[in-house]
Amino acid sequence: MGKFPHYTQLDQMDCGPTCLQMIAKHYGRSYTIGALRKKSFITREGVSLLGISDAAEAIGFRTLGVKINYHQLLTEAPLPSVVHWYQRHFIVVYKITNDKVFVADPSSGLLTYSKNDFLKGWFSTIDSGQDAGIALLLQPTPKFFENGIETEAEQKGGIKLLFGYLSLHKKLMLQLVLGLLTGSLISLTLPFLTQSIIDIGINTQNVQFIYLVLAGQFMLFFSRMAVDFIRRWILLHLSTRINISLISDFLVKLFKLPMPFFEGKMIGDILRRIEDHTRIEQFISTSSLSILFSFFNFIVFSIVLAIYHIPMFLVFAGFSACYIVFVLLFMKKRAALDYKRFQQMADNQSSLIQTVQGMSEIKMNNCETQKRWEWERIQAKLFHINVASTKLQQYQDAGSLFLNESKNMLITVMAAFAVIEGSITLGMMLAIQYIIGQLNAPIQEFIAFTRAYQDAKISLERINEIQHEKNEQDDSVHTGFTFNTTANASLILHKVSFQYEGPHSPKVLDDIDLVIQEGKITAIVGTSGSGKTTLMKLLLKFYKPTDGKINLDAENMENIRTAEWRKICGTVMQDGYIFSDTIARNISLADEEIDAKKLRHAVQIANIESFIEGLPLGYNTKIGSNGVGLSQGQKQRLLIARAVYKNPQYIFFDEATSALDANNEKTIMENLNQFFKDKTVLVIAHRLSTVKNADQIVVLEKGKIVEVGSHEELTTKKGFYYELVKNQLELGN
Repeated sequence: MGKFPHYTQLDQMDCGPTCLQMIAKHYGRSYTIGALRKKSFITREGVSLLGISDAAEAIGFRTLGVKINYHQLLTEAPLPSVVHWYQRHFIVVYKITNDKVFVADPSSGLLTYSKNDFLKGWFSTIDSGQDAGIALLLQPTPKFFENGIETEAEQKGGIKLLFGYLSLHKKLMLQLVLGLLTGSLISLTLPFLTQSIIDIGINTQNVQFIYLVLAGQFMLFFSRMAVDFIRRWILLHLSTRINISLISDFLVKLFKLPMPFFEGKMIGDILRRIEDHTRIEQFISTSSLSILFSFFNFIVFSIVLAIYHIPMFLVFAGFSACYIVFVLLFMKKRAALDYKRFQQMADNQSSLIQTVQGMSEIKMNNCETQKRWEWERIQAKLFHINVASTKLQQYQDAGSLFLNESKNMLITVMAAFAVIEGSITLGMMLAIQYIIGQLNAPIQEFIAFTRAYQDAKISLERINEIQHEKNEQDDSVHTGFTFNTTANASLILHKVSFQYEGPHSPKVLDDIDLVIQEGKITAIVGTSGSGKTTLMKLLLKFYKPTDGKINLDAENMENIRTAEWRKICGTVMQDGYIFSDTIARNISLADEEIDAKKLRHAVQIANIESFIEGLPLGYNTKIGSNGVGLSQGQKQRLLIARAVYKNPQYIFFDEATSALDANNEKTIMENLNQFFKDKTVLVIAHRLSTVKNADQIVVLEKGKIVEVGSHEELTTKKGFYYELVKNQLELGN
């Protein structure tokens, strides 16, 4: 059976899918982590045991979630199985022998626990009076072996991706090749000049010859410096261009991903991936190409050393091989520490961002100490990882230094005896010392290259995993459907249902049949959690319905390009974002050149013109990230102005006026009612003043439509709508 396969989780919340990836590989099938993540309905909080079970059954396993004791795990459970670890993580138990439990931990590698240590992490409940733990038992069915393999090759092609970028800069690479070859040839002549000074200049006492050789050495030295200077500039240009291309392509890909991707990722995970590009740039600028020419130097100087003295060459080769093997033995452990550091740094980044963004809440709730302790706990974990990394580096450095210096001293002694015996001259001895120095440098570069290569490979795998996520909209989708820039079409929902976390999660929307009439105002009301905002996000194509379909007249929304649809939609969401930019730029987000007439019209409708023009810099006033320095009402009016500036055919407002005072709301609603003319509008609101003039009011309750009608019809009916607004109407029972 061999060694149990191990994969390291790429993100903090990936432990469940990664466990399943390892078990599938154990049974001979390879799945990408992206494919399993989708099948397990992962969220930002992670994945549940039920989610792992769904994914396992989707690829052909038979599963059973159980609460069992240790004896049952030992004697009855089929291994490998997934177990819940410390009630916050998932690991795989693949073997139990002699009170030793062998586990595959997605975050830490293949580990062995004593029975007692394992039970401390696993036991979480009591079953039939005995301590028990949670486990997911899996057995493959014939369907598992019939399934096609979703290959890992997608995620293992990171370095190939890098070479694809290198191939775009052939001219720079050619210049670099010429520079490195020139530098190598210059270095090759220096040991022979050194030998000639001793053996000819000194032995014949020819001072003029010595001066001539020294002049030649100075010329070669300055030539090599110039070549190195040019080479470094070329590498700088090459690495910077590739790094910019990588980050740009990464951001392009991020913009194409659907909203559920971002809701399933911690912000630190995404930011750390962007910072991974720094390691790739360093790999290109310091290691990637120069190693080829270091290898060339190594071969040439090795041949020269062998010509000078075969025994010294053999000693050098033997010790160097031991040195390289010794360093490479630590690479796997180094990679494991790198994955751990990535996760902790992502935690650290997310924690700092939340701390800064949530500072007002922290102060209002007097939880400064708790938040500081939370940050310090992350720093403690980072410290332990850094200590382990430093210890590993010290072991590597100590062993390699011992082998390297032993080799140098042994060759020096051999060279000295060879001079005494007369088999080589003193000049040859000095040349050999120079050659050894030139041979040591490529070995050091090779070690540095392997470390940089490993860092770049890990970083590229993490970046590449994003690149293989499915886009929000397939660019090939085209049905010939085009929008009429002036005409509207009705939005028709037919038996639409939606669940956020897979088939076993509650239905947020349940069997919705609804027509949102073109050119009319439709209001959605209901208690909190009834599915109002989710319905709007489905209409904006943030999510796809779990069941049913949404049409734009006769055209299925699935067949309409997302970007084209959103181009004619204006939105104000509850969590609308204000960017750290000028007021004018925040309102005219999509325009490179701002239309002053449209801008003035938008701020007038949003009733924020007097506020903006009263600022010292007016429309050029820069505001902080997410509207720092603005009141909630001012933020909402800016968001309304942004939607109006776009002059869309379809308008979606989600509690767009909830933070406004009565006077401002009255003015803005009067302005908007004129703006809404001949447009299709969907408004979510609790305030009666916002919805009472709607052509159609839809009442949602627990994801279902319970009432539809006008304000007058629904208040007369005295049903759900009446109960929602009776306090605002100041009506009795």
